[in-house]
Amino acid sequence: MNLTDYVKQVSLEDFGQEFQHEAYWNKRLRTTGGRFFPKDGHLDFNPRIYETFGLATFRRIVRHELAHYHLYYQGKGYRHTDRDFKELLKAVDGLRYAPALPTAQKKLYYQCQQCQAVIVRKKRVDLQKYRCGRCMGKLRLLED
Repeated sequence: MNLTDYVKQVSLEDFGQEFQHEAYWNKRLRTTGGRFFPKDGHLDFNPRIYETFGLATFRRIVRHELAHYHLYYQGKGYRHTDRDFKELLKAVDGLRYAPALPTAQKKLYYQCQQCQAVIVRKKRVDLQKYRCGRCMGKLRLLED
């Protein structure tokens, strides 16, 4: 079953209404579980939410986006702050906020060749341009 068919099934079962547009996976989403686009009616979903938290949590996110979708096409308040949205979301047991995804950011370790100080960075450093802040010695990248 593809994503659009799953969203149509959830819409019929939980809202009693048809979903008549397309649903897509969007790998570029970072902090959000999904998005609704009023301009053309399609929905985007974060595949990492499904992979990390499973189908039960993902279904609740689908309900959240479908609440936006159905309220928009009914001409009611579909934004997060609207009472109509909050009430419908509560009625269908949708998630108010997407769960936080774990972030595994790689750390880079540099060592000064003079004073042996170890410097930890998130981003790469240009070794030709930057020096040790303590003694102005040259830095080298430590391998993992």
